[in-house]
Order: sequence, then structure tokens, then C-alpha cells
Amino acid sequence: MSTPYLQFDGIGKVFPGVRALTDVSFGVAAGSVHGLLGENGAGKSTMMKILGGEYQPDEGGLRLDGQPRQFRSSRDAIDAGIAVIHQELQYVPELSVMENLLLGRLPTRFGLVDRRRALAWTRERLQALGVDLDPQAKLRQLSIGQRQMVEICKAVLRDVRVLALDEPTSSLSHRETETLFRLVRDLRTQGKALIYISHRLDEIFELCDAATIFRDGRKVADYPSLQGVSRDDLVGRMVGREISDIFGYRPRPLGEPRLEVRELRGTQVPEPLSFHVRAGEIVGFFGLVGAKRSESMRLIYGADRRHGGEIHLDGAPLRGDDIRASIRAGLMFCPEDRKEDGIIGCRSVAENINISCRRHHLHAGLFVDDRQEAKVADSFIERLRIKTPDRHREIRLLSGGNQQKAILSRWLAEENLRVLIVDEPTRGIDVGAKNEIYQVLYELAERGAAIVLVSSELPEVLGVADRVLVMCGGRITGEFARGEADEQRVLARALPEGATRAAAISA
Repeated sequence: MSTPYLQFDGIGKVFPGVRALTDVSFGVAAGSVHGLLGENGAGKSTMMKILGGEYQPDEGGLRLDGQPRQFRSSRDAIDAGIAVIHQELQYVPELSVMENLLLGRLPTRFGLVDRRRALAWTRERLQALGVDLDPQAKLRQLSIGQRQMVEICKAVLRDVRVLALDEPTSSLSHRETETLFRLVRDLRTQGKALIYISHRLDEIFELCDAATIFRDGRKVADYPSLQGVSRDDLVGRMVGREISDIFGYRPRPLGEPRLEVRELRGTQVPEPLSFHVRAGEIVGFFGLVGAKRSESMRLIYGADRRHGGEIHLDGAPLRGDDIRASIRAGLMFCPEDRKEDGIIGCRSVAENINISCRRHHLHAGLFVDDRQEAKVADSFIERLRIKTPDRHREIRLLSGGNQQKAILSRWLAEENLRVLIVDEPTRGIDVGAKNEIYQVLYELAERGAAIVLVSSELPEVLGVADRVLVMCGGRITGEFARGEADEQRVLARALPEGATRAAAISA
């Protein structure tokens, strides 16, 4: 590999109560894609925030094209030709795609924003990139994957010299992922230096020329080339132990139907939805973008208003049609977008874990039992190996994977958990943490809970679920027992033409 255009030299970073990075050094060559791997909390995102000027290192420094550089702010990094796309996206939801792409540099005419020129520029650039987005759509109206594409396009359109992508495909559709890969290859051909962070090892092998592995804030391996390197090699260095089967499926006896959804409809789910999940069963929902999986789960949980249909738990109708009624009945939900819908970022890890079950820790219905809440929080921090200095840490300061573990802990702390819906539970999570979360799901199922797993990763659905339901256009278009499901058959029902044929056959 040629002389690095970007070089990190002995980077160290300390936060109150925790050392995030220790003496980390590696380089990224111009015209290359450098993979950065490691478990959640290994220090990857901290390193990217140092690169982007959000944090300053306590030790060491970095060089660009051989020259020492120090970024005191994000503006300093941007001015130096650096763009970082974080896993937790940075956008303005009330502004349009066009306004987000041109934020801080909207064209003006006579002192006013020239919207016609801005709109024409945005349409031209998006078309050139092969990205299908409405420039005038508000970000809040878009899916998470579409918002992620806006962030990626924003960086590409700045004509950067260094681009860092943190879990860029975690919410993208197959088509969007192909567009991203093409953009990455084009930037490499143009001589840019790229850092690519992903827990999807297939992407690392497909895109990256070299790789560096972090563990517990330290660099543990450097691979100048990935030729001859195996998946097991990378996983072993990342987690410090061998994981031969990431899914670790455990069969179990199934009981009577615990959750029954009958003819459920809503604004986002106009087609009647019906299915059941038995006690001890894990049912996986798979579908492509627009399949209405997440919208269906929000409807079941009561996060969105129902227009018709019924939900039964253990044969009895669910009384009430809101979130509070669902929680009290033992129906829990881990949402897809943890930042917007899952965590309260400015509150502590302990508060985020206890926020639902707090009603069980009240004295005289008024006063919180702080000692009991501390006990609950500490037990789940240990059980799910949540990487945090202590329970008082603001949850926004944790890695995405550890935030996800805290959300899962919230529902595990509930005494009457009967049904758990998990929507993209391992999005942006490393292989070791994925394995831990799967084991928790198996444990809950073995205790009789009904589990609904929604995932855009087909291998995950096939690897974990006892039964697979396929959605397309808001309808269930296929159902497969574990032994019958394979990628080809499931994808055939997930595609619109396959779903149409399935509907015709059933009719």
C-alpha cells in the first residue's frame, strides 16, 4: 500500500471514568478503502469523532498528506476536506432533502435564497449519483434508509478528500446498498481515502483493501491486505474468542397461540393483517423497503392508531389501543430507530432501563425506590455486558450497540413480559453482541414468551426464527417453517412480482 494520506499517530482519549482509546496508530492510503472493525464500544466511533473534529485527542495526533493537523471543531475538519457519516445520523428533520444537502451553502440572489437554482442543482446531482430522492421532501417524511442516503450524498457532494462511513448500510435497501457501493468505488478511483466501518463482514471483504481491528480501545490487528484472510480470523480478533455459529439456534417446545393478530388495519397498513405467534416461538418477519413491516409492528404495539381488527393475548382480547395498555398486558416493543423512538438521550443508562418498570418501584405510588432501580440497572448492565463506566452515564454517550442492549434490558426488567416485538434488534451491532442478543431471545422464548423478530437481514431471519413470514406491500405474502425457508424462496415472495403470484394462487 502507498504512503498513507491520513495517518493516526498514538491517539489516546479519556472520558470521565473510562479510557476510550489507548495509543492507536494506523494509516489510510489515498485511493483505498480501509475497513475499521471491532465490537461495539471498542473505540471506532470515538476515533471517527476525533477525525471529524467533534473530540480532540488527549494524546497523539493525526496527519494529512504528511502534515500535522489539529481540528478544534467540525468546521475545521470540513474545511480540511474531511467528512464523517456517523451511525447515528446528523440531519435537520424539518428541512427538505435539498436544504439538508445544501445546509450552510444555499445559493442566494439579491440576498435571498435562490430556491429555483438550489432545486435544479439538487435534482441534477442526485440524478448523476443515481439516487432516487424527492429534493423537496422533508427528512422526517423519509425512511431511515432514505435519510441515511441523504447524509451520504451530502458528504459525496462536498468533494471531500477523506470520507469515513460508520455502518452506512445498516438501514439501506438492497438497491440503496448497491448505489452506495458504486459511489464508494468511484471515490476510490478518484483517489479519495475512505474509512469503512461495518459489522457486516461480507461488505468488508467486498469493498476494503486493508483493515484495522480495535478491541477495548486498542488496536489489536492490522491487515495491509485482506487477501487470504478468513472471516473467522477477523471475528476472532474482534471479540477475543471463537464464534463458530453466530446464530446459535436452540430448538424448544412450542405452546398454544400467545399473540393473535386478527384483521388489523391502520393508516399505514390499509390491508388487513392477520397472524399468530405461539408461546415459546420466534417468528421472523422479512420484507424489502416499503413492505410495511415496521408500520405493522407499531400498529400492533399501539404506537399508531388502529382503524380496525383485534389483538388477542392468550386467547383474551387486548383491552385498550395505546402503548400503556400494551405494556400493562405484557406486550413490549423495541423500535427500529433507537435514537428517535428508543432512548432518552439526555438521561442515564439506569433511567432508560427503568423507565417502563418504574411503576413497580414506587413507594405509596409517589416516591421512586432509587436503591431498587440501581439494583435492576446494575443487574442488566452485567447480564447483557453493557459497556458503560457506571449506571449514571448519559445513554447518548454509549455506542449504538450498547444503547440497544439498554433498550432490550428495559423490557426484560418487566415482570409480565408475554410478547416481545424486536424491530431490527441488531442494526449496527457487532457479531459478538449479536450472538448475545440472540441468546437472550432464545432464553425468553424458552420461558414461554412469544417473540416477533423483524429484520432486513435475511440470514438473521433464517438463522434465528422458528417460522418466517414474508411481507410485501403491506400484506403477508409467504409463510415458511424453519426447515422450508431458504433465501431464494423467501426473496421470491418478498419481491412484488412474487407477491402478486402468491396472492393469485391463494385466491
